[in-house]
Amino acid sequence: MEILVVGLGGAIGAILRYSISLIPYKNTFPVLTLITNLLGAILIGSVVGISVKNNWSKNLTLFFKTGVCGGFTTFSTFSLEANNLFQINKPVMAIIYIILSVALCLLGVMFGIFISSKS
Repeated sequence: MEILVVGLGGAIGAILRYSISLIPYKNTFPVLTLITNLLGAILIGSVVGISVKNNWSKNLTLFFKTGVCGGFTTFSTFSLEANNLFQINKPVMAIIYIILSVALCLLGVMFGIFISSKS
């Protein structure tokens, strides 16, 4: 049952992720992936906080945390896009992207946990 729960959540997350990639954006800097991963970080932090506070079942937590958030966020695309920036001789932009991604997503998780733990 857990595999099905994760798979269903993952499908939903992947569809949401793909939908964001359809937004027209023509720029070298991969802002859509950064936004997606930041939203996913806030979401997973919120899921952790809410699931603990409300004593969610294991399956519900797996559905959202591993499934939806795992399918929605994309570390592999982040890595590929950082590599692509290096390949097109934009090392400063690549380093900024890497630092922003890691810092903002970590802060996003912390923010999600913080806001979901209130009251």
